[in-house]
Amino acid sequence: MAVYSLPELPYDYAALEPVINPQIVELHHDKHHAAYVKGANDTLEQLAEARDKEAWGSINGLEKNLAFHLSGHILHSIYWHNMTGDGGGEPLAADGVGDLADAITESFGSFAGFKAQLTKAAATTQGSGWGVLAYEPLSGRLIVEQVYDHQGNVGQGSTPILVFDAWEHAFYLQYKNQKVDFIDAMWAVVNWQDVSRRYMAAKERGDSLLLAP
Repeated sequence: MAVYSLPELPYDYAALEPVINPQIVELHHDKHHAAYVKGANDTLEQLAEARDKEAWGSINGLEKNLAFHLSGHILHSIYWHNMTGDGGGEPLAADGVGDLADAITESFGSFAGFKAQLTKAAATTQGSGWGVLAYEPLSGRLIVEQVYDHQGNVGQGSTPILVFDAWEHAFYLQYKNQKVDFIDAMWAVVNWQDVSRRYMAAKERGDSLLLAP
C-alpha cells in the first residue's frame, strides 16, 4: 500500500489566473507533483527490498532519491495552499495575521526588505529549486533559504511556511525564460492566512525541535 498520496488542489485549475494559467496548474499538480509522490513510494519499496535481501549496493542512490522525491512532495503540498486567487498584498494585523507581520519585521527589518530578499533568493537559485521562508527554531526567527532541487542547502530543523517554486515547469509555458517576472507575479497570490497558520504551528512546536535543553 502506498505511503504517500497526491493531495487534491484546494481550488480549480483556473483559480490563480492571470498569475498562473490553468494549463500550468494542471500539468504541475497532476503530472509533476504526482511524479514525486510515485517516486517516494517506489523508493520506499526499493529500500524495503534492499533490507530484505541485505543488498546495500544501491543504498546511496536510494537515500538520495527518497530525499528528492519526498521533499518534492512536501514542498509542493505547501505550495498549493500558500496560494489563493484572493491573496496578495502584505500580512496585516487587521486581517488577523499580525503575529506573522510582526515576526517578518523583527526578522528582516521590514516587509519590503523581506520581500526583496525572498524574491532575489527564488529568482537567483542556480538550476532548479525554491525560495523559502522558514521558521528556524533555535533562534525563534524567520529566515529565507534557497533550496537547490528540493532538498539541498537548508538549515536542518527549519520549517518551511512560504515556498516559491522556481523550477521551470512552474512557469515556462507562460513566462518562458523570465523567471524574475514569474516570481514578481507570485506575490499577488500569496495566501497570508495559510502562511500565518503555518508560522503559528511551527512556533508552537519549535521548542520540541531544539537540539539542547
